[in-house]
Parts: sequence; structure tokens; C-alpha cells
Amino acid sequence: MNYTTVEVRVRYVETDQMSFVHHSNYLKYFELARLEWLNFLGISYSQLEESGVLMPVVRASAEYIKPLFFDESFKITVSLIDPPKATLKFQYVVVNSKNITVCKGETVLAFLSKKTMRPTRCPKILNEKFS
Repeated sequence: MNYTTVEVRVRYVETDQMSFVHHSNYLKYFELARLEWLNFLGISYSQLEESGVLMPVVRASAEYIKPLFFDESFKITVSLIDPPKATLKFQYVVVNSKNITVCKGETVLAFLSKKTMRPTRCPKILNEKFS
């Protein structure tokens, strides 16, 4: 199951002294893509939290291939790797406006009960969407 974001533009604040996007911002881009995709599927992350389910990132990795620069546009494709169980595993590919891959990454999110702060089962709404 894949989703590609609308076009995003690099903001000046996201760049570093070398004039390209600081590596830490790619995790924010991954989150942006993940949340945009959930909204596209009709799943509200804020409603999940209100229902008592948290989804913290428990693992993240990124491979930086080419830099993005201020005011450059790009898109992120997010893919769910496995059906949801105790975790959700996503892959990301960031491409610039010339469709050149600039970064690849993965995140793993766990399901956590807001009340007990202990692992919990995948919410029914996610199981229905991803099965």
C-alpha cells in the first residue's frame, strides 16, 4: 500500500550552514508523509490519540543520497511494509522535482495505550484499512 504526498517545498529554516536540508528534517518529512497518508485514508491521528491509542516511533533510519536545497520541491512516497500487528513498519522514498531519489528511510511505530503506557493491540480502524 503506497501513497505519495502533494509537492512539498524546502523552507529556509530546514537548511544548514552547507545550504542543504539538515539530516534531522527527513524524519519530519517522513512523519508529514505518514500523517498525510492516514488522513487520505480517513484515519485521524488525533482521534486515535483521543481514543487512547498512541503510536510512538520506536525505530527510524535514513539513507541520505543527494541533498535537497532551499526552495526546492520534493515528494515523499510512503509504503506500509507489513500488515499491522503490534507495530507498523513504513518505508519512505524522497524524490526531488527531477524525480531523483534524494533519501530513503524506514520507521517502525508501536501501538501504546495512553492510559497504561503499555503496548496494546492495533486499533480496529487500522486493521480494517490495512487487511
